[in-house]
Amino acid sequence: MRKFIFAIMLLQFSTQLAAENESTAQLEEQAKHLSSQLAMQLKARLKNAIETGGPAHAITACNVSAPQIAEELSKGGWEVGRTSLKLRNPANNPDEWERSTLLEFEQQLASGTPAANLHTSAVEADEGVTRYRFMKAIPVGGVCMACHGEAISEDVQSALAEKYPQDAATDYKPGDLRGAFTITKILSEDR
Repeated sequence: MRKFIFAIMLLQFSTQLAAENESTAQLEEQAKHLSSQLAMQLKARLKNAIETGGPAHAITACNVSAPQIAEELSKGGWEVGRTSLKLRNPANNPDEWERSTLLEFEQQLASGTPAANLHTSAVEADEGVTRYRFMKAIPVGGVCMACHGEAISEDVQSALAEKYPQDAATDYKPGDLRGAFTITKILSEDR
């Protein structure tokens, strides 16, 4: 009889574990989709701004569009944003988990992993709140170089000084880690 009860308990535990793993996989797919949407929409708006008004115009577009797109995607309990170790906008300051993740991404990049392949997720519980967290690296690419690269034109420098007086997000090379998309969903609150 004990073996039977143990077997039932083991089956219940393994069923619960499988459900949690499936749920985590679903959360990761949703988070990947949201980060992809943020990247795609922001890149499209920046390309359009560059085509219509040049790179300096893209700074104004990014200043307005990036938070707007993130807010539009932050629905259904999801919070969508960006962060970096080299901030342009101080409102995007990383929290402890994000900072640690960005440092891990930097180490993986230094070990040869391309920035485009870097992502991670975790479920964390803190002060009665359980949340799912996901981060996807933002690699520096072609469209980024005019405003984040090593050789920035004077008009872009002026626009940066106006919109982001504390800017630290320059001197990147293609393939560097610009930062990461950060996606969070609260799973439960015990408050």
